[in-house]
Amino acid sequence: MGKYYAVKKGRKTGIFTSWPETQQQVTGFPGAVFKGFKTQAEAQQFLSGDVQPAKHLSKSVAHTDNDSLIIGYTDGGTRNTGNVKGGHVKSTDKAAWAFRLELPDGVISDSEGEWGATNNRMEIMALIKALEALIQRDQQQADITMVLDSKYVLNAIEKHWLAGWKRRGWRRSGGELLNAELWRRLDSLLSQFTQLSFVWTKGHADNDGNVFVDELLNKTMDHMKPGVAQTKHAPKHSTELSQQPRVKKTPNQPATTKATPSTPKMTTSETKQSVNDIQKALEQLDLFKDL
Repeated sequence: MGKYYAVKKGRKTGIFTSWPETQQQVTGFPGAVFKGFKTQAEAQQFLSGDVQPAKHLSKSVAHTDNDSLIIGYTDGGTRNTGNVKGGHVKSTDKAAWAFRLELPDGVISDSEGEWGATNNRMEIMALIKALEALIQRDQQQADITMVLDSKYVLNAIEKHWLAGWKRRGWRRSGGELLNAELWRRLDSLLSQFTQLSFVWTKGHADNDGNVFVDELLNKTMDHMKPGVAQTKHAPKHSTELSQQPRVKKTPNQPATTKATPSTPKMTTSETKQSVNDIQKALEQLDLFKDL
């Protein structure tokens, strides 16, 4: 089912049927007023009626005080060092996911790193974590638009691959399904939302929200250190937009010194006596009978 976006105040006003087109009218526009609807009639009524001035939440998205629209951004990445693009990921390669949720009352963002994970795995994890954060805030009934740059994840949802894998017991028609446990987890979460839609955006382009999560996950990877587990934090929730991504830093470990007992030095006479004692013991075992 399509969605109608009514822009009452923006670069262009009117009713739009796609989020990317709507975003062009409201992104960075001071005091933009818009809202998403299921029907064109509702969108038209919104344009014709009186609305309160917009509460400006961020550079990328602004919406009305009484608007339930939530915009989410997710991203995942890996530093597949020493391999060709898409090649085998080593256990020492850094990977991370990040999400950003823009709600009427503020912004939530979170990120976490993992060693040896693929880019696709991190993309799924980012969406899972974002949906879990929304469920924790009882937002399952809200009007939510998730913006992703992963066609791997979007195709699985929108082309109903996920439903097919589920029917086959979480397997592909050709055999094993990679990341099956994550797909199963995602499927369980998706079923809890009533107004959840998805939009694809080109990665690393001019979409502020997508750029934010990309920078956030890269800063998470910057702070990952081999052999140090990543510390988990509760998602950051701010009532005002911070353009600086929150970075998960691994706490500095205090330097510790292991005490070792000192070994007393032997004198020359003690050394000679020890050698003589060893030689006598060996002679008793006939080890020097031919010398």
